[in-house]
Amino acid sequence: MTDTSADKIAPKKEPRMGNGSFQRGTNIIAVGSGKGGVGKTWFSITLANALSNMGKRVLLFDGDLGLANVDVQLGLMPKRDLNDVIRGRLGLDKVIQTYEEGNFDIVAGRSGQASLSALPSQRLALLRDQLLDVASEYDVVIADLGAGVDRTVRMLSATASSTLLITTDEPTSLTDAYAFIKLGSAAGMSKNINIVVNMASSVTEGEKTYKTLLKACENFLRISPPLAGMIRIDSKVRDTIRSQTPILIRSPNADAAIDVEKIAKLVWRNIQNSGRRAAQR
Repeated sequence: MTDTSADKIAPKKEPRMGNGSFQRGTNIIAVGSGKGGVGKTWFSITLANALSNMGKRVLLFDGDLGLANVDVQLGLMPKRDLNDVIRGRLGLDKVIQTYEEGNFDIVAGRSGQASLSALPSQRLALLRDQLLDVASEYDVVIADLGAGVDRTVRMLSATASSTLLITTDEPTSLTDAYAFIKLGSAAGMSKNINIVVNMASSVTEGEKTYKTLLKACENFLRISPPLAGMIRIDSKVRDTIRSQTPILIRSPNADAAIDVEKIAKLVWRNIQNSGRRAAQR
């Protein structure tokens, strides 16, 4: 009989580095947002698909504990999900499944399971360290975080080499994005946050949105989070979500698809640079 106790799935890696800081996965990219409704999960799926199309081995980890919907947007009905890992029934590597159409792997979350969003610190640390172990089998791991800045989001974001923070031009989105950056700055994560402006009506308006957020960060936090890219508003995005098919499969020439592909190339360059810096330490 297989032993699936919590002790059996304990991580091989230490949860902290020798200097007391969190160990980071050089190929883990977190995707976060200050609020919901800004296209975070759609972006995570499209980014995973774009990186896969570049020939990279990609894992999409649905870390939105409690409100997971990667599987819904992909039209999947997974038999195993993150809940099995958190309950100690399976290791993280045992719940990975392949999304054949996009040629990337996913770890599905558990939607509507409110208790998952308030995990005890020990369980969350086990999950984090298993993610670091699994990441060694991939070129890139995309961690789709929950909206907001709760403890779970902060810990998973701290595990990543960088966080792509999604915002729109809506005042509430910008305010919540600023709050995310402020808390991230207090936790020592400010150098690892990059901004993605989604649903921009034009390049000019996207730049204006970014500069509004940048000005607030520079004036009040004395930091300047860089712009990773902008995604133009595109009616095909809604169509692809309704059809539960990634935009790079259904409408690969759409403006939004092209914009995410540009961001994917930047993400890959940053991962390579992060890996080189880590090797030099």
